[in-house]
Amino acid sequence: MTLSADALAEIAELRATAAPTRRAVVPALEAILFEPLPVLDQGFIRVVDYMGDDDAIVQAARVSYGKGTKQVSTDQGLINYLMRHRHTTPFEMCEIKLHVKLPIFVARQWIRHRTANVNEYSARYSVLDDGSYRPEIGHLAAQAAHNRQGRGEALEPEMAKAVLDRLDASAASAEATYRWLLGDAPGEPGLSRELARMVLPLSAYTQWYWKIDLHNLLHFVALRADSHAQYEIRAYAEVLSQIIEKWVPVTAAAFRDYRVEGAALSGKALAVVKRLLRGEPVDRDAAGMSAREWRELMALLGLPAEG
Repeated sequence: MTLSADALAEIAELRATAAPTRRAVVPALEAILFEPLPVLDQGFIRVVDYMGDDDAIVQAARVSYGKGTKQVSTDQGLINYLMRHRHTTPFEMCEIKLHVKLPIFVARQWIRHRTANVNEYSARYSVLDDGSYRPEIGHLAAQAAHNRQGRGEALEPEMAKAVLDRLDASAASAEATYRWLLGDAPGEPGLSRELARMVLPLSAYTQWYWKIDLHNLLHFVALRADSHAQYEIRAYAEVLSQIIEKWVPVTAAAFRDYRVEGAALSGKALAVVKRLLRGEPVDRDAAGMSAREWRELMALLGLPAEG
């Protein structure tokens, strides 16, 4: 991750400033406020602002004025209940605003989550920073044989090195062309920024401010931190998970238990589980499930998929 001297000075000034408030604050989140948390080779996530905490979720659910005589264990039970029964609106009362630097191709995946407020750095008005995302050699893999949108076996070291060389050359060429197009020295066109940006690759980094409520942030993490998600966006989701742990630890524990490590079953799958618990034999045909559904259920239960 690379930041300019001006950016580092601005962050240091922000982190040195403090103000008294009657708002709820979370010490663990305050400790990383404005700090760039590195992701990939040059990306980062910064917490810029936030509203609410675990108490705010409980307060919204109870529509109460304050803490009263309630206990932490009671709050935990209520948050677990809300998460377990998918009562989502109390979680929407908490919001967070992030500054994110990410490769353009990751941004195009990220923006599919249309439940946030986004303001992106504009290459019409400003010149993008130098640099493009450069994958680590161990993350270079061939197309998966049975997954149209995933990676398969890792490339052999010699081929992976050749791929990196081509990626480096392509990124350097695009960067040089971009700078030449923008240049106004003799022999350079001084092309407008809105046109010069056309040559930038999807690996170039962009930045945006992204504000989202906790409910939709949890949904984002559930999808993008999953092992089936693309590695690059998963790297960002994992940092977001760490931020959530600091921000709302009780909610994070409930989310991990009921969403990340839990599972929802269809009616047919639940019927299979009940029959298995009664010691009854059951196969896919009798269950009326597709081959894929059956494989997924057996994997979830840790049983062989034959039958």
